[in-house]
Formats: sequence, C-alpha cells, structure tokens
Amino acid sequence: MARERRRRRGGTEGARPQERVPRAAGRRARGHAGAGLALLALGCAALACGLYARWGPAASLVAPHAAPRALLPGSTGPDAAPARFWGSYRPHVYFGMKTRSPRSPVAGLMWMHQLEGDIRLRHTCEQSDGLPRYGWLLHDGIHFGVQEIKDLGFSLQTEFVKCPGGQHGGDWSWRVTVRPERTSPKPLFISLLFYVATDGQGTLQPVIEEKTRLVSLRGQTEELGNFTVTFQQPTTEAGTPLYARYNYLQAKAEGLHRLTDVVKASLTPRFSYAPPGLPKRRYFGVDVSHSPAGDRELRSQLLVHQVTVPVPCRVEVAFESGSVVNRPERLLAEVLTRELDRYMAAFELRFEETFGLASKGFSPPEQYFARALLSNMLGGMGYFHGHSLVQSPHTEAPQPYPAGSLFTAVPSRSFFPRGFLWDEGFHQLLLARWDPALSQEVLAHWFDLMNTEGWIPREQILGDEALAKVPPEFVVQHSQAGNPPTFFLVLQQLLKQGVVERGYLQRLYPRLQSWYSWYNHTQAGPLPYTFRWRGRDQDTQLFLNPKTLTSGLDDYPRASHPSLDERHLDLRCWMAVASAVMAEVATQVGEPASDYARMAEGLADNELLERHHWAEALGTFADYGNHTQAVALERERLQPSPPGQPPPIPRLVRVVRKPPRLQFVGGALGYVSLFPLLLQLLNPDSPHLGSLLVDMKNEQKLWTPFGLRSLSRSSPFYLKRNTEHDPPYWRGAIWININYLAVQALHHYSQLKGPYQEAAARLYHELRTNVIGNVLQQYLDSGYVWEQYNDRTGQGQGCYPFTGWSALVLLMMAEEY
Repeated sequence: MARERRRRRGGTEGARPQERVPRAAGRRARGHAGAGLALLALGCAALACGLYARWGPAASLVAPHAAPRALLPGSTGPDAAPARFWGSYRPHVYFGMKTRSPRSPVAGLMWMHQLEGDIRLRHTCEQSDGLPRYGWLLHDGIHFGVQEIKDLGFSLQTEFVKCPGGQHGGDWSWRVTVRPERTSPKPLFISLLFYVATDGQGTLQPVIEEKTRLVSLRGQTEELGNFTVTFQQPTTEAGTPLYARYNYLQAKAEGLHRLTDVVKASLTPRFSYAPPGLPKRRYFGVDVSHSPAGDRELRSQLLVHQVTVPVPCRVEVAFESGSVVNRPERLLAEVLTRELDRYMAAFELRFEETFGLASKGFSPPEQYFARALLSNMLGGMGYFHGHSLVQSPHTEAPQPYPAGSLFTAVPSRSFFPRGFLWDEGFHQLLLARWDPALSQEVLAHWFDLMNTEGWIPREQILGDEALAKVPPEFVVQHSQAGNPPTFFLVLQQLLKQGVVERGYLQRLYPRLQSWYSWYNHTQAGPLPYTFRWRGRDQDTQLFLNPKTLTSGLDDYPRASHPSLDERHLDLRCWMAVASAVMAEVATQVGEPASDYARMAEGLADNELLERHHWAEALGTFADYGNHTQAVALERERLQPSPPGQPPPIPRLVRVVRKPPRLQFVGGALGYVSLFPLLLQLLNPDSPHLGSLLVDMKNEQKLWTPFGLRSLSRSSPFYLKRNTEHDPPYWRGAIWININYLAVQALHHYSQLKGPYQEAAARLYHELRTNVIGNVLQQYLDSGYVWEQYNDRTGQGQGCYPFTGWSALVLLMMAEEY
C-alpha cells in the first residue's frame, strides 16, 4: 500500500504529455490598426498571460471539477437512501454510529476496567491497547452488525439492529453483552459509558432519575428532527436485573476528536460501589457536570451515561426517531433478539448464494472466517466530511481543498481509519460482488472529490477525527502525486457483471476522462507509451534507494538516482488497463472510443512492451533509469567536536561506489517485474510468460509456502533497511493485494490455450491454497487479519486489524475473479 503512510514530500518535476496537443491553426490579422493600439494590446495580453501563469495554476488546484457531480443530489440523505442513513460509519472507534451527513450527531461506547488507581479507558481503536481480538463477525452493511471484542479478562459482544420508519432513517438499538474470559481472572465489575454528542448543531437534553442516572435524552437537530435515546437498566443475559451504580456527564468539547479527553478529564475515584453482601469498593466515575477550562471554541455537546456493573452483564440502548408514528413495538429485549436472528439468517443465506463456500467444500470454521472478512470490510465503511490540505508547485503554502464528503472503506480501523485511493480499488473488488450499487456509490464519492485538473488527492484526511490520527507533517497532499488507478479494475469488474446503468456511466464519464488525462499527461514518461511516477524522494543522501510512495509500493527498489529518463513498468501496465476500460465505457455511453482503444492496443503490444521493459541481461521485465547497484548505507565520518561539546551522532548515509548509468534496474526482481502478468497483458504464447512463471515458482526468488514475496531473496535490497529508522516494507514481505492479482492472473492463463496453460494451472492451485491457508491460520492464531505476512514464517506483521485488501482472500476462496 502506500503503506508507508508517513510520507515525505516529493520533488517538483515537469510533466511530459504522451501526445502532442495539435496546434490551433493560425489566423491572419485582418483589417488595419494603429501601431500604438497593437502594442497596447500586446502589452495587455502579456500582462494577462503573466498573471495567469502565476495565479491560474494555483487557483486550479482548489477549483472543483466543472462537470455535474457523479453522485445525485441528496442521494446519501434519509429521503433517497433511508436504509443507509444511519450506520456504523465511525470505523476508528470500537463501537459507534452516525448518519451519512456532514454534521451528524454521533453515538458511541467507551468502557473501563475498574482497577485500583488505574484508568484504562477504551474508545478509539488503538494497537497500543493490546486487545487479543476485535472485529465484526457479521455485518450486512445496512441492517445489523455483530462484533466481538476480547479485552484482558473479559469479552464484549456489541450488536446493533436498525428498523425503518419515519422521515429520518428510522430507529436503531444497541445491545452490549459482557462475559468473563474462562482463562483469565474474572473482573469484579466494569464501567460501560454510552454517549451521544453533536458536532456544532442541535441540542441534547438529559432526563435524570435519582440524581445520577441518565435514563434518556431528548435531542433535536436540523437533519434528524426530534429524537430520544433511552438507556435500559443492566441485566443478566437471562434478563434478571443487576445491581449497578450510575454516573452521568454533561459537557462540551472542542470537537468530536476530543471526546476521549473530556471524559478522561472528568473521571474521579471518589465514587463507591457496594453490591449487597460484598465489600465497598472505590471506582472511577464521570462527574455530574464538567466544563473544560479556557476560552477554546466548544462546539460539541456531549452527554455520557456511565453504568458500573458486575460481569457478566447486558445493557441495551434504543434510539427512536420522533418522525416514526404508530411504532408497533420497541426494538428492545425479545424484539431485538428476534430482529437480530432474522437478519443473521438472511445474511448467511445471501453469503452462501453470493460466494458458495459451503458448496465448494469449505468447513464451518473456514466459512466463519470468510464471513468475518466480508463483515469487517462492510463494518469498516466510514462517512467523512471536511477538507484536505493540498499544495502544488504553483503555491507557496498549503491550501484548503474544497470541503467534501466521502463514503469509503478504510484499510485499518486502528492505523489507517481514512480513505486511501489505491486501497479503495481493491476494497471494492470484494464489495462489488456483495453489493454492486454500494460500490458504484463509493466510486461516485471519490470522483466527486476531483479538481478541475482531474486530480484526486490520494489520501483523504477529512474532518477532525480523521486528522487526529495523522502526524501534522504528513497531512498535506501534493498535486503531482498520483496513485495506481485501481478504480479502473472495479469498473472493469462491474461492466463484466453487467450491473452498471448507462445513466451512471454518463455522469461518471466526464470525470473519468479528466482522471485518465491527468495520468496520461502528468505521469508521462520520456518516450511514447512510457510512464514515470512523480513524487520520488529527492534526498538521495539518506536513502539506500529513494522511495516512490506514489506507486503504492513505497520502498520497492527503483532506479538508484531519480531522473526524467525513468520508465516505470507498473504504471505502464496500470495505464494499459485504464485505456481498455476507458474505451469500453466510452462505447457504452456513445462517445468516441478510438483514441482510448488505440492507446490500449499500443500499451498491450507485447513487442513494444519488450522493447521498453524487457531486460535481456536480467531475464525479466524491469524499470529503466539512472541506476547503479553499487550502493550501501554506512556511518558518516564526522570531525571531532570542539572541546566541551558533546560529540555529534553520525548518521547512516548512502555511499555510491560506482557511478550510475542509464540502464534497466537490476537487483529488483519482484512484484514490479510481474506486472505484465498480474494485469494479464502478456500473450498466452509469450516466452516471457513462461519465464515469469518459473521465477514465481523459484523458492530462492519469489515462492514461499505462504504466498509470493514482494522481492526476490537474491536481490541486494531483500529485507534491507532503507534508512537507519526505515525498516523494509515492500522488500520481501507477502502482500495479499498483489497475491490476489497473481492468483487471478494465473486463473486467467490457465483458461487459455498455449504452451504455459498447464504450468499456470498448477501454480494457480498451489498459490491459492498457500495464501488462503496462511491468512486463515494467522487469523486463528492471532485473532487478526494483517497488513502483510512474513515470507519466512508466514506470521502476520505490520498493522492490525487490516481487513482492507487482505480480505481479498475471500474472493480467492470463492474463485470469483
């Protein structure tokens, strides 16, 4: 992934368009004009050109695309899409809900162990919490969700169900069940903190009983009208009432990103917990009222209901819309159980109809794992609103991008709870199988974030809650930076499924044109039909190999010395797919398709591909650029420091022992080398297809029992750190998105007559089995799906849970390509 999300600013490089723009025919001046008027006109024109040269490109950076929006007006609102209006669209918290609107009120859950002198408050998903497991077990993306969270000593099961009705998205209810873990000491009691907060609009009024128990709240916002939230008293799972102590908090915060801080600041240990027959204990509780000090803008209202209760226990919460009339029964207790059971049964039936895992012979535990993969992807959908910070070579400082909304899946709830462009294409390959309409809506959201130049910021950090997860130095998005255009893979699949309406394609087409043109011009290479990623690291002194974060493959070794002469193989292959899809879309909407078809034909021409990227001496496809393999990181030699001063700390710096020269990039056999195969550009009788199949199966190169490693073991960059503080990323680890493309491609070539059909079929079955088996085993062993997998042990590594593109294992299981 561009999964060193810790990005460094790339250089500002000129773009070379792929094709010359035809010159407008000159027109001869007619009539007569005085020399003075002509000079004046020339001067005005020069001034105008100068001003445009300075301000025009800067203004276009933040100018929205002129085409009508791909997303129909109001399509995310309660009138057009009531079933999707409310949802678990806060993936960065363990359990929370909001609406698909820019200023939605939010609801959420926090909880605390009640340990002597220790505040261990859980709220936002954090790897540092060290939870043994958490994630959605069942989630259909619309009606319900069931999640398991294992904490230290106990587990929580969180469930929600929605009920349609009224004009504001209907009702919903929560159920949280806490159970002790058999293998851990039983916690005596726990505090569950349910909250509702606004984001700058509306009101929340508490309804209090017995001074400290928040029985319910009455709310009102512009979009939701009137509503109530009711907090039921805790019970056992059988429904028996439990002893509990109650606290509530009414406060304000700077924004939704500060809710945890406000709650923590209000906690005091002065409260007593004394169930009948047991000794009195102190516990941490929120104060009755609390207002943060200072003169900061406090725009978020917050109401917190804290219930401190023994384990095991169960608590239910009900949201009821004021616009629902003649409500037949409340969504609580037996009614909630009945609706959950109904939706779970429908989900499992639909899952089998869609993916057919039982009919393919997968065991119940394997099906359980597969359902969790899809559920975590659906449960990881988020709705974000805000503006990016962007910069171009024409602006002296970052500029606020126009505010926009984005409905998208996220790679990781704990580490990357926001939208990433090239990840999202892989996410939608799975979700388009489950719900094609959902995927089309997500694509429309992304394309509506396009500026007038056809650029889409590749990392979407929208809103304070998303911003709180990103270090400040990595927030700015640069307008030369692209990402692999994986949305074309999604469109290719949707078109193949035959589920895209012509009207949708017509709305999308002007933006597709601009996006394609942006890549074709800004990322053009030095020769026709070649491409070069912009945004490579320019500080070559500190990097063993300057990274190319824009490619999504981060530290994968490229040419050692970035230059304008580079030709990047993977980008060329992405553009071949993009061109073919553009030709198909243009045909379907009745627009000229010949230019796209001609470009697709040229980029798929195996002879031209060989001329630009086949390195005969290396026996593989490769990048081309100013390169030398004779580089190493060494400690710099520093002059002694003056007397009385501490000695400086020597850095690791790059030493170049042999000057670079223009050549194919050696020492980099790996994922990039496979791209002509991965994106199915090679003819089935191409001898180079045979060579790549041999390299894939070679255990000293790419093959492992767990999947294809990203870089050959024979590479001098294999598992090498890129800087002193920059461990290897795409230099040997196994990544599931690329393995999915490999499995898909091998399946494709196993269906085509040719000399390598049988070899492709054998590799297909072996690789598919290896990847599925390892990801499943690591899930069973560790409780998580991971960002990447160790090529020597198969162990999960990187961030977790990572049910982003690693969930593509489900499509491998289903053999849906």
